[in-house]
Amino acid sequence: MGLLDGKVAIITGAARGIGWAHAKLFAQEGARLVINDLGGEWDGVGEDTRPAAQACEEIKQMGGEAVPNFANVADEEGARSLIQQAIDTFGKLDVLVCNAGILRDKMSFNMEPQDWDAVINVHLRGHFLPIHYAAAYWRERNKATGQPCNASILLTSSTSGLYGNAGQLNYGAAKAGIAAMAIILGRELAKYGVRANAIAPGARTRLTEGTFGSIPQGDAFDEMAPENNSPMVAWLASDDSLHVTGQVFGTSGDRVSWFEGWHIRREIVKPQARWTPEELRKATQELFGSDPTTPQDFPIGSWREEK
Repeated sequence: MGLLDGKVAIITGAARGIGWAHAKLFAQEGARLVINDLGGEWDGVGEDTRPAAQACEEIKQMGGEAVPNFANVADEEGARSLIQQAIDTFGKLDVLVCNAGILRDKMSFNMEPQDWDAVINVHLRGHFLPIHYAAAYWRERNKATGQPCNASILLTSSTSGLYGNAGQLNYGAAKAGIAAMAIILGRELAKYGVRANAIAPGARTRLTEGTFGSIPQGDAFDEMAPENNSPMVAWLASDDSLHVTGQVFGTSGDRVSWFEGWHIRREIVKPQARWTPEELRKATQELFGSDPTTPQDFPIGSWREEK
């Protein structure tokens, strides 16, 4: 018996990298899969049906069930048809893993508007549209049956969005938005029995080969292997995690971290009165104390993520 026996799952960006690691583990745990991948390059250019088709063939050779989908998840009709394919093929949908993404790293003063638009489109719109159609399906299923759906949405954020990383204004903004999406979806969909969580994975893939280098030799543990991120995703997709929603987790190497969102660090109060700039000039010394007020080095530099 696998952890995901009986589940039907869609994984976007599933033909390579972290998405492919998810797909293999999901199949091993008994899930039936729709493997979505547009087949473009790491920067989003081009299309190719071969990666998704080949991934499905490998899943079948493992003894699993999988069908390919080549839709652009940032396209409205593509996203709608993706959700419908799972329902038409397997009779239902239980899990949606949004993993598709691209990189176009540049400093803000060098970033062209099209670099911004492309990354925001794939990550934010490419998360929203499949979620929109899946959530509508689960809402109707809940209304029809009167039973919770026991469904799960997994979003892919990044420490680039949670901490910030120079040269990734587009990517970091999108990934911060995705973390916020998980929190909001957790609140919106709980009454239908649908949970939503995000991971911020770290791995060596075609997007990050230059950052993380080569695979360790011998029996050494490969901290940057994409497969390290998938067990938490599989667990969050399972019925063992029915009590977990609206959360953001970090996965990298041998670690699983539970992130805490924005919170008040310290505050100053002028009771029942508006501050003046001159008063704030003095009071901010109390607000900041001796804490640093300029950006620090990226705190977990080895955790920069890709799909």
